[in-house]
Amino acid sequence: MTRKRNTILAGVAVLAAAGLGAGVAVAISSPGQPPAPAPAASSAASASPGYSWYQSMMSGRYGSGAGTPMMGGSSFGSYGWMMSQAGYRWMTGAGAPWPGWMTSSLPAGMMGTAMMGGGTDPGKVMGTLFANAPGPRVTAAQATALASQAPAGAQVAVAANTITFTTTTVRLAIVASPPGGHDETFRVAGLVNPDIIVPAGARVTIQIVNADPDTAHGLVVTASGATASWMPMMTARPAFTGSALWFLGNPTAAGMHAGTIAFTAATPGTYHYLCAVPGHAQKGMAGTFTVR
Repeated sequence: MTRKRNTILAGVAVLAAAGLGAGVAVAISSPGQPPAPAPAASSAASASPGYSWYQSMMSGRYGSGAGTPMMGGSSFGSYGWMMSQAGYRWMTGAGAPWPGWMTSSLPAGMMGTAMMGGGTDPGKVMGTLFANAPGPRVTAAQATALASQAPAGAQVAVAANTITFTTTTVRLAIVASPPGGHDETFRVAGLVNPDIIVPAGARVTIQIVNADPDTAHGLVVTASGATASWMPMMTARPAFTGSALWFLGNPTAAGMHAGTIAFTAATPGTYHYLCAVPGHAQKGMAGTFTVR
């Protein structure tokens, strides 16, 4: 295991170096939902379907003869740390404000450095690792239709690249790297990264689909200044309770991962929706979200 400054998060980079096979995918602990509150006891986390799947996946891939520092050795016991609830929360954001690997927050004793920027896309590792995780799926045809579908009750202005809602119930679909579209962008109602405008107090429900074949994507509504950061979650929290789905894994033969977030746009202002995977917002996966 090398200790390169520009490699992906130390832990997941170790997984990749240990021989990551053909794919796995996840939409956090409970697909499509914001991170759950931290469990009061170990039994609470153990009951989570997401955590149960994670344990099974990690045990099946790395539970036998995994000799890397992440999986064994004095720092983490017998590959226990990555199998533990703490490792699960660090990887997925369950019970925490966001996944640890998105903020370069490393557990004590972990070798190497976290994602410090550079040419390596951490989404490629996470997308592969979580490709087979449980959660809703859509077909390529459904993703294409969702990417072009005009939301009910909205005015879509192609020239201005805006989608304006006047109703207090807002429902829309956002497709990441849509089929036949621009890579590393969002498609909404046929527009690329449009400005989305909603009235204050609106209840907003967003279906998110990751159509990218080789990297994880997610969606967070957050402060406007976060788009310039390599790691947006280092600079801004989600703007509203429930306005984050951290990442969805790569599509598989079973379909493209989908998830839903729901929140109340309570405070007027200018925000951004973006992909929180490090580097993706800088590459163009961001748009303006206005509450007025």
